Amino acid sequence: MSVRGETPEDVRSGFAVLVGRPNTGKSTLVNAVVGTKVAITSDTPQTTRHRLRAVVDRDEAQIVLVDTPGLHKPHDALGEELNRSALLALSDVDVACFTVDASQPVGRGDEWVARHVAAARAKRVLVVTKADLVGPEVVQAQIEAASHLAEFDDVVVVSALEDFNIEGFVQTVVRLLPTGPRYFPRDMPTDQPLEVMIAEFIREKALRKTRDEVPHAIGVVVDDLYHDERKDLTTVMAVLYVERDSQKGILIGKGGEMIGAIGAEARADLERLLGVHVFLDLVVKVKRDWRKDAAQIRRFGYGEGL
Repeated sequence: MSVRGETPEDVRSGFAVLVGRPNTGKSTLVNAVVGTKVAITSDTPQTTRHRLRAVVDRDEAQIVLVDTPGLHKPHDALGEELNRSALLALSDVDVACFTVDASQPVGRGDEWVARHVAAARAKRVLVVTKADLVGPEVVQAQIEAASHLAEFDDVVVVSALEDFNIEGFVQTVVRLLPTGPRYFPRDMPTDQPLEVMIAEFIREKALRKTRDEVPHAIGVVVDDLYHDERKDLTTVMAVLYVERDSQKGILIGKGGEMIGAIGAEARADLERLLGVHVFLDLVVKVKRDWRKDAAQIRRFGYGEGL
């Protein structure tokens, strides 16, 4: 990770981590900063299950922006693993960005996250997200409430969906980075393995299509991935795992309608990602109580599993 990249000159460079409660808009902000979709998003808690590194490269700087699972009170082994992954990300970064949702009151969960941010040996930035949802008075109140939780080197207000002050966020982080080498090639938007990105794009569509307890129980693994040069066609074979037979029925849907809709939306994303036509074969299987099994969680690659 510390190997010097292709460009020899020193620039402002380093690692900046986004941490906060679930659904504070961390992944949406990452996508807005990078300028392309590298992280999946949904309204479901625990959407982010991987510690993703996105590369923001400029002539004068390179930010390695680390997206983390939302910190929360865990109810199973999966939740514990995701918290562990997020907290480990704070241990060796240059800038810690504490994200607070402008539309949600600052509470005990934020206080718990802020204690970990304050303990990190990094510069600290308070990032108030989703500013488009509230007025300036509410934003200011959020800043004041969050500022009591820790000392910050700077404060940034953003709206990723409205593309508001995204460049301001980038420049704030750049100012706080040390001078050093570029850690990744300049044309590399993320270090996420391709199979993981494909599995996550599929899971995103399943999250958005289903409700109740099913989203939390969904895990996705790419079983096979190969490209036919003659047909210019990439085949993706993936398995969606759930914990109950009833969840499997919901995910498949009447006459296969639900899994067909998930596949159609996921295929469109994958074709944009890969730049070729994609044949997507999805299968749903039951792996009972996998969220309580730490070994299985790591086999899925969630948290620190990779």
